[in-house]
Amino acid sequence: MPSRTRVIMLVDLDYFFAQCEELRNPALKDKPVVVGVYSGRTEDSGAVSTANYVARKFGVKSGLPLYLAKKRLEGADAVFLPVDTAFYEQVSNKVMETLRGYADAFEQVGIDEAYLDITQKVNGNFDAVKDLVQKMKSDIKNKVGVTFSVGVGPNKLVAKIAADRQKPDGLTIVKPEDVQRFLSPLPVDQLIGVGRKTAAKMGELGIRTIGDLARYDVQRLVAIFGKKLGIYFHNAANGIDNEPVQEVGEAESISRIATLKEDTRDLARIMEKANQLIEEIQRDAAQRRVSFRQIGVMAVMTDLSAKSRSRTLEAATRDIAVLRRTVQELFEKLLSASQLEIRRVGVKIAHFSREEEQQRLTSFFRE
Repeated sequence: MPSRTRVIMLVDLDYFFAQCEELRNPALKDKPVVVGVYSGRTEDSGAVSTANYVARKFGVKSGLPLYLAKKRLEGADAVFLPVDTAFYEQVSNKVMETLRGYADAFEQVGIDEAYLDITQKVNGNFDAVKDLVQKMKSDIKNKVGVTFSVGVGPNKLVAKIAADRQKPDGLTIVKPEDVQRFLSPLPVDQLIGVGRKTAAKMGELGIRTIGDLARYDVQRLVAIFGKKLGIYFHNAANGIDNEPVQEVGEAESISRIATLKEDTRDLARIMEKANQLIEEIQRDAAQRRVSFRQIGVMAVMTDLSAKSRSRTLEAATRDIAVLRRTVQELFEKLLSASQLEIRRVGVKIAHFSREEEQQRLTSFFRE
């Protein structure tokens, strides 16, 4: 196996929120379980966040309005529960901590998903993957009590698509020589970045499968979708993806994140917590003798989506007043773009200037 061939894995925790509820209350396991994001306007207003596989047999899936989910599950002894972010994060953190030990490089991409580069762990041998995955599954089942599905391929793109092929508790391994055969018959909308509108546009061009897209003239794709997207679609359809597995925020930065006492849209309350983070960051920057040009904020909303905003300054600074003012303006922008309340807030500085250029800083998060 050539040394440059990577072995990349995507771990996808099965029906995660609902599985967490089954973990907390095993009596739910054989019942339809629906975890919903409730809007609060009426008892049934909101949408399904996650449903277990028993509920899915009734046609209940993520994004379905709750009133419709209840209608489909009438008489099925279904259980409807609100999202419990704090509990799900506890379970996720335990899983992710264990997964890190199996990876040469690790990248968490959501509360229920992570990429692992396991190339060195298996010496580049795809035939050794199954044993490693079985060990992982057993380890996490014993330590945490949850199951997950795994996709393995020579890159992140193939691993991601593979992880969706067998669920729950599945394993799909796609060797480098099998990538084209694996991707080619799949509907084109299974390719990352091809949404409903793009798939419809491709359908008009006669592109219905990933194989159709792989064979389509790349210059025409560029003419229709633009250079960046056109080239991406061509490469992705041919199973080409060189993006590394790396910890989010591995680039040099200093950051802090914290949970608010209660979900809110009140800017004063958000800034009260943000100012604590700002003081910690500014202290850290002063100790490391760095100035910064980029300021960013992050918010985890009540539906667990993450929103972020950033600004690059004209000149590097260490001024805490500039940091406070910019953070407040960024949170104002973030709030104006969403109607949801905020659960967690984060602040980050990056693009450093410093006296000791050799010094390496890595971003880190502290509760």
